[in-house]
Amino acid sequence: MYQSFYGFAEKPFSLTPDPRYLYRSESHADAFELLRYAIERREGFVVITGDIGTGKTTLCRALFDRTDPHTFTALLLNPFLSEEDLLEAILQDLGVLSRGEERQPTKEELVNTLHDFLLTLIPLNSRAVLIIDEAQNLPPPILEQIRILSNLETDTEKLLQIVLVGQLNLIPLLRSEELRQLDQRVSIRYQLKPLTEEETGTYISHRLAIAKASNDVVFSPAAQALVYRYSRGVPRRINMLCDRALLAGANAQVTRLDDELVATAADALDFRAVAQRKVSWFGGRRRKRN
Repeated sequence: MYQSFYGFAEKPFSLTPDPRYLYRSESHADAFELLRYAIERREGFVVITGDIGTGKTTLCRALFDRTDPHTFTALLLNPFLSEEDLLEAILQDLGVLSRGEERQPTKEELVNTLHDFLLTLIPLNSRAVLIIDEAQNLPPPILEQIRILSNLETDTEKLLQIVLVGQLNLIPLLRSEELRQLDQRVSIRYQLKPLTEEETGTYISHRLAIAKASNDVVFSPAAQALVYRYSRGVPRRINMLCDRALLAGANAQVTRLDDELVATAADALDFRAVAQRKVSWFGGRRRKRN
C-alpha cells in the first residue's frame, strides 16, 4: 500500500525469511561463521537457538544461499512428521527421491537409500547438510531417529551434518535424560542474541537500502531509538513496527519517519516499550533509596 508512495521495489520489512535481507549483526555474523566452519570441518551435530523472531530461519536460508556446488542441502521447516515422512522429506530435499511417488518406502529402505547416497558423495569430495528448523517441536522419537542418522559415517568422517535450529526451550529439551545421548554429540552450540540499539538503526537502514526506494526514506535517530525500545532488538518486531510506521508515514505524506509515527505504529500493534534507565545528574545510574 505504501510502496508506490516511497518508490520501493519491494516491501523492505516483510516477515518472510528472505536471505538477501540478512543483517550481519555481531551475533548473526558469529552464528553464520560458526555454521560455515562446522560444514567445512564436518563437525556432525550443531545446535543454534534463539528467542522468537531473532532471525533463525533467515540465517539458515542465507547459509544455504552461500553454499558451494559440492554441498547438498536439505532444510526441513515442518517438525510434525513421522519417522518415515522425515526420512522421505530429507531424501526429497537432497534430490534423491522425487515428490509424489505412489509407493511409500519402508523406514529401512529410506535409511539405506540415504546411506547409499551419502557414500556416493565421498569420491566427489561433496558433503550433505541437513538443517531442521523449529526443532523444539520435535517429539523425542523423531529426535532419536535424527541421532541414529548421525551414526552414518566412515572411519574418518560424518556422512551427514545435522543442524538443529530452535527456540530457547530446545536447550532444556536436549538436556533431558531421555535425549542425553543426542546432547553429548553436539559439537557446536550458539544462541542468537537480539540486536543492540546501534545495530537496530543499522538494520533499518540495511533493509531500506535493499528495497531500493526511489525517494529518500529515513527513520530519524529518535525514531530508531524508539523502534529499539518497542522491539527490544528482535528483528521480527522491528519489521512489524517499521512496516506499520511506513504505512502511517505514507498516509501523512512524509519520507522522514519520526518518533511520533513509530509511537503510532506501536499503539496499533499493541507493543509496549522497554523502560529507559534512569540516570542521575552525576552521570551514573540512580540508586534506589533504602
